[in-house]
Amino acid sequence: MGNVPGDKSEGSRKAGYKSRLFPLIALVFAAIALLGFSYLKLSFHKSGANEDSKIVFITPGLGLNQAASLLHDEGVISNAAVFKINARFFEDKAVIKAGEYEIPAGASMAEVYALLQSGEVILHRFTVTEGQTVGEVVDVLNDDQRFSGPLDVQSIEEGSLLPETYFFSRGDARQALIKRMQNAMDDALANAWAQRQDDLPLGTPRDALILASIIEKETGLAEERGLVAGVFINRLRRNIRLQSDPTVVYGISKGRSDGPITVRDLDSDTPYNTYRIRGLPIGPIANPGVESLMAAVMPAETDAFYFVADGTGGHAFARTLSEHNANVRNWRLIEAKRRRQEKEAAQ
Repeated sequence: MGNVPGDKSEGSRKAGYKSRLFPLIALVFAAIALLGFSYLKLSFHKSGANEDSKIVFITPGLGLNQAASLLHDEGVISNAAVFKINARFFEDKAVIKAGEYEIPAGASMAEVYALLQSGEVILHRFTVTEGQTVGEVVDVLNDDQRFSGPLDVQSIEEGSLLPETYFFSRGDARQALIKRMQNAMDDALANAWAQRQDDLPLGTPRDALILASIIEKETGLAEERGLVAGVFINRLRRNIRLQSDPTVVYGISKGRSDGPITVRDLDSDTPYNTYRIRGLPIGPIANPGVESLMAAVMPAETDAFYFVADGTGGHAFARTLSEHNANVRNWRLIEAKRRRQEKEAAQ
């Protein structure tokens, strides 16, 4: 029986067909992959549809999947899956950072992803004003929902927070901001103490801090701080009681009372009442600003030992008790006139 060339030829044709088919299939898959890749990249870099800027908050510990879902729910990105695939496989693998971000109008997914990697979060302001007590700052800070975490109130001494405006990002810890305020006060006090005048009746930087806090509560006028400091320095040198009303108020209510001081208040037995004790009170009565710190260590030269409100927002200074009593009588007349005018206006 002879060879069957037809059988061999058929096998050869099938083998040739398969050899041509596999590259074609591979080419098709490559084309599909290329199209898919192109779609992913084009979609990722395509301008967003949001017409206005949008604020989003990426909470600490939020992963890429959760962040993509949040961004999609907020209308910041059009496709969470496209965002995640590009972020995982085709982009810089830097992690996204927690914080509050302002997403610009029309931002592409690529731009959103880059912004979340940059950590360029929105900065907020928190201001401590001169003369606020620690208790007042703590109350405001606890009520501010932009912060996180509890406060260790026991670690916050009166006068330890420097009044100024602090920048922070949403979600920052309350205690961390307190620490920044304390560090700022430490620096400001050290700087002031290094510039102090010679022969001041202040033995330590803490003494300067205590005096500065009294100055801060006595006057809100920048031009008076040095004079008020000079009066108190004169009285300290002569061992005369400071007789500062704000120290009385702090001793009674930690500075939370804003009513008139009574004779009974002046006789209150507290370590802050400078009508009863000589020298400085046991501690600061508020958080003084830099200007009051500098006034405490660089007081104005004055022969005054007294001052009282003058009805204009400032004070009348006096060298002798008789001059001071005259200023007090004038102040009482001004107060009586003001009360009459208020009563007439109310009728």
